[in-house]
Amino acid sequence: MRPGKLSESEIHEKLKNLPDWKLLGNYLHRDFKFPDFTSAFAFMTQVAFEAEKLNHHPEWKNVYNSVSITLNTHDAGGITELDFKLAERINKLL
Repeated sequence: MRPGKLSESEIHEKLKNLPDWKLLGNYLHRDFKFPDFTSAFAFMTQVAFEAEKLNHHPEWKNVYNSVSITLNTHDAGGITELDFKLAERINKLL
């Protein structure tokens, strides 16, 4: 069973423990910078493995050495515990 949508107060409380992530509309968002394209792509590859383990996949964009990641649980219509789990795993990759 997929997790349910979190309330706005729950989201703000959980963001306190998630450095550098912010609420952007109905999404969790973070931008990353790396020394070069290869480092950025390697990071994305690591994120892909973590996302697959959770069966929860990010919206992302890569331009040269930067990666932008946006998380939302579309079938729940908002941010869920699953988004926070993936964000935490992403932070641990750094």
